[in-house]
Amino acid sequence: MRYVNETPIDFTNEDWKTHTPRERARIEALQRKDAQKRRKKKKFLPRLLFEWAFLILIAVLFGYVSVYTFGQQRTNIGHSMDPTLEGGDVCLVNILAYQVSTPKTGDIVSYRPNGSSSARPDIKRVVAIPGQTIQIKDGMIYINDQVYLEGKDYPAITRAGLAENPVKLGEGEYFVLGDNRNNSEDSRNPEIGIVTSEMLEGRVWFVLSPAEHRGFM
Repeated sequence: MRYVNETPIDFTNEDWKTHTPRERARIEALQRKDAQKRRKKKKFLPRLLFEWAFLILIAVLFGYVSVYTFGQQRTNIGHSMDPTLEGGDVCLVNILAYQVSTPKTGDIVSYRPNGSSSARPDIKRVVAIPGQTIQIKDGMIYINDQVYLEGKDYPAITRAGLAENPVKLGEGEYFVLGDNRNNSEDSRNPEIGIVTSEMLEGRVWFVLSPAEHRGFM
């Protein structure tokens, strides 16, 4: 029921047409306005559903890319990275890091020995990069014949392995060591040797669990 000049009008019969032209024009305008609102509402609902579906799709894609790029998990096995990482620590690896840049000395990296996709990922620290010559003698690391000074107080190295003699690193080649220098299988071992860029998965940047070890690397 509508009201015109406070008078109820029943639109189910023809009585409303007896009103003045001005009143009829006003009533017809109200009817057109209501019809437009109904048409807009019908159009708006599919558009709203499409916009929500699009936003959900974007969110899912963003989440997938973020997890794939920054959130891949790798578990540190053994004690070769003590005390930085303990056995069983679950770490997050930044896969994008070495797609847009190259490893730097001191980076903790995840790689697959021999570049095999079926090989268990390993975690070690980069100590020498392409173009450098590394040698281990008298329990110390030498880079380009200069003592390599590290930020941590590591014990003297008792096993030089392949680095007993100078090792010149070519393009895309990296020499990695475990932080537990005297209890680590790394680039000193013939079974592992030099790590190439093709073997690298990414940079380890965060310890996810256990909770007491959680934090940035």
